Amino acid sequence: MLYLPENIVKEMIEYAREEAPLEACGILAGREKRIKRFYSMSNTDRSPRSYFMDPAEQLKVMKEIRNSNLEMVGIIHSHPASPAYPSARDIELAFYPELSYVIVSLEHNNQPDIGSFRINKGKIIKEELVIA
Repeated sequence: MLYLPENIVKEMIEYAREEAPLEACGILAGREKRIKRFYSMSNTDRSPRSYFMDPAEQLKVMKEIRNSNLEMVGIIHSHPASPAYPSARDIELAFYPELSYVIVSLEHNNQPDIGSFRINKGKIIKEELVIA
C-alpha cells in the first residue's frame, strides 16, 4: 500500500500536464510507503513513450533525500496518451523491485488516472494507492 497526500498528487498531475505530450518523470521520497516529497526530474529521452532521468539531477536529489532523513520510495512517470499501466519498456527498465512505480495517465486529460505498481522480474503487482 502506498500513501500519497492530495497536494503531491496535484503536483504530479500538474507536472505531467506541463510536460505533455512528452512523458514526465520524478522521484517520490518518504518513509514506510508514506510519501512526503515529489521531485520532478528532466526526461532526457524527450519522448512521449519513454523516460530517462538526468543522472546529475538524480544524484543531487538522492543527496537531498538522504540529508532530509527520507528514503526513495517510488518512481513516477506519466503516460500522456495511454492507460496508467506499465508498458513493456516500463517493465524492462524496472530495476528496483522494492520501489513503487507510479504512473499518471493523461489519456483522458479531464480525468487523470493514477496507478501504483511493484515490478519484480517482469511480474507486475498492482499496489493499493491511498490518496488523503
